[in-house]
Amino acid sequence: MDLDALRFGNFSQLGEAVTDWEQMTRKLAELMKAAQDDLKAKADKARWAGVNATVSREFVDRTAAEFTDAHTQAGSITKILSDTRVELLDYRTQVNDAIERGAKRNLTVVDTGAGTFTVSGNTRPDWASDPGGGSGATDQQAVDDLRDEIQRILNKAAESDNSAAKVLNLLVDQAKYGFSDASYADRDSAARAVAAAEKLAKAAKDPASMTLDDVAAFNRTMSKYHGDPLFAEQFARELGPKGTLQFWTEMTYAHAGARGSELDTMKTLQKNLGLTLATASFSDSDAMRDWKRDLIAERNTNFRAGGAFSPIGALGSQVISSLMREGHYDTEFLDDYREKLFKADKAAGDAGTDDLWTKGYDALDVVFGDGNGRDPLEGLFDGLSHNPEAATHAFTSKSDLDHMLGTTSYTQRGEPLGRALEAAVTGVAIGDHSSAAPPHSSAQVQIMANVMRAVAQPGGGAGLVGNGLGASFGNMAASYMPEISRAFGSANAEVFLTSSDNPDGLDTADVTRFLSAVSLDPAGRAGVIVGESIYTSGLLEAHLSDPGLFDGTRDQVLRNIGKNAGTIEGIVGHSLADAAVGSAVDNENTYNEALQKKGDFVKTWISTGLGYGSVSLFPESRTGSAVGAAFGGFAGGVIGLAVDRLTDGQQLEGAKDQALYASAKDLYDMRDSVNQQTQWSTADALERHHVDLPKQGAGDTVRLAVNEGWNDASRFLSDAKERPSG
Repeated sequence: MDLDALRFGNFSQLGEAVTDWEQMTRKLAELMKAAQDDLKAKADKARWAGVNATVSREFVDRTAAEFTDAHTQAGSITKILSDTRVELLDYRTQVNDAIERGAKRNLTVVDTGAGTFTVSGNTRPDWASDPGGGSGATDQQAVDDLRDEIQRILNKAAESDNSAAKVLNLLVDQAKYGFSDASYADRDSAARAVAAAEKLAKAAKDPASMTLDDVAAFNRTMSKYHGDPLFAEQFARELGPKGTLQFWTEMTYAHAGARGSELDTMKTLQKNLGLTLATASFSDSDAMRDWKRDLIAERNTNFRAGGAFSPIGALGSQVISSLMREGHYDTEFLDDYREKLFKADKAAGDAGTDDLWTKGYDALDVVFGDGNGRDPLEGLFDGLSHNPEAATHAFTSKSDLDHMLGTTSYTQRGEPLGRALEAAVTGVAIGDHSSAAPPHSSAQVQIMANVMRAVAQPGGGAGLVGNGLGASFGNMAASYMPEISRAFGSANAEVFLTSSDNPDGLDTADVTRFLSAVSLDPAGRAGVIVGESIYTSGLLEAHLSDPGLFDGTRDQVLRNIGKNAGTIEGIVGHSLADAAVGSAVDNENTYNEALQKKGDFVKTWISTGLGYGSVSLFPESRTGSAVGAAFGGFAGGVIGLAVDRLTDGQQLEGAKDQALYASAKDLYDMRDSVNQQTQWSTADALERHHVDLPKQGAGDTVRLAVNEGWNDASRFLSDAKERPSG
């Protein structure tokens, strides 16, 4: 920085800029509140149809989010500019004070341009004869001290100015269109993030020299900053796409076979690196757009560690996908990468896809943890499971969906595929308990219908459940209980409340065969039963607390809901009886564990009032408020009571003398369980909302309806599939 620029520069313009940005931030705060509380809130409650269900709803959501990002970005810019102005004014004061002190000692400071200056002493003839005037050496020391002091101040001022320019450019470039959600409390925090990224990238360029202690220190920094947009982008850009993949290749080779604390360190590194790159993927700067394009272009490159003996390393796609198992990656980036991987995988055919990725890579292990990372589709599916929008895009094509489901017979990708499908049809990322679920879009309902159709296909469709997909299918069925109920409800479908954009998009025969197949998997069955119990109890509470939700009598409501509960759980019970389940004790224990696990998971949804239970399973009143547990608190909610009874009282007990459900007694024990559960939920709702209906009469209505539905279940099964005789 030039000396005169600091001393005489017009900082009033910078002050005016700070004032303007402060005013802008306040105005954007008002617009953000209006967008969230008015625009988006009304859009969320609206019943969209046709094109509006997708295009308009998405436009409103994105517009509201842009106002939030605009406010965040304006706030960050304001703080960075304000901090920089305060610092520069302070440095101006410091340098002027230093020059004034020098002048008192007859030292002159002159700006010589281009960031240089001189300090010289004003020598007088009488100094030579005056012992106190100072010798030539003392004069030179004073010159040097003043020069060094001024240089230090100028260096700090230049650092303040340059770091502000760097972080502001990075911040503004984050979004090519719209605004960034990067938030910083001050200029220094942003500058420290950028500096930390540059330091780590420099270390990653020389992985061979990194000791385990170095990796641990690397982890500590990355754990702190992996969610910071400026840190993530600067790290990725400094290391480059090829350098990033080479770094991870070197790490997996150097620490192959890691055990104990070393294994934990490497697992943490893989997680932190994945989370950092996920954050970086959201930057839309020109440099990061090039970075993402070039990274995908490396998917067929052979990456070898420096000391590796074998000429066969890892495909770029194997390395990329191994880092996608953690983190929420940008939708557009995932779309581009997924499109190319799907194309290659489909070209190999269902049976050949495993050979495509694993043949010749027998020694490869680019994952610290489960699996070895040879199949890049596994990591991709995990990446999709954390981004519901990209997951929905991935499976909109029935051809792609059918191919991926078909490959599960020849690969180990069933479980990650299941997680990706869950995200695709529910709109909620795997493991996300804090985000309210959106209503099912038409595209999501169609994917769910296509999954059900694939499982319903005679001659092997049901076998998909055993390819690692059973638990996910059960969760998906739970989330789609409103649409499933309407598939069985026919003329009385309006009783089954839903916010789905396509509430009648599921085929009854496909639903029947799907539920029948999923019921044979213990975790899948637990999902169906938990979902049905939640929806039934919430539905009862909704209608009994708000009679205006259905244009009919309460008696009709009770009959329709009870019959539906009997039908759905009847399909489960009859399917198990038909299958003559073997290995009874093991199946019982597995089911009980799955039921408890899903019940505990559901309590997390209920206690927060969020998750995909909030919209998909908890019916809404006419005011748009979720009823039951999400509305009145978990402890006293009808849904909460139903879940507690389900997990504590409906677990199977004892294999007895024969296989589970092999006798009529076991089958009807299950019928009696759903009957009792439904009657209890009815009684809870009547009591909670002080509804004036005879308790015993209402219970009897429900009992008869459940039994009717249970019997109908056998008919639905017989109409939809071939069943064993006798």
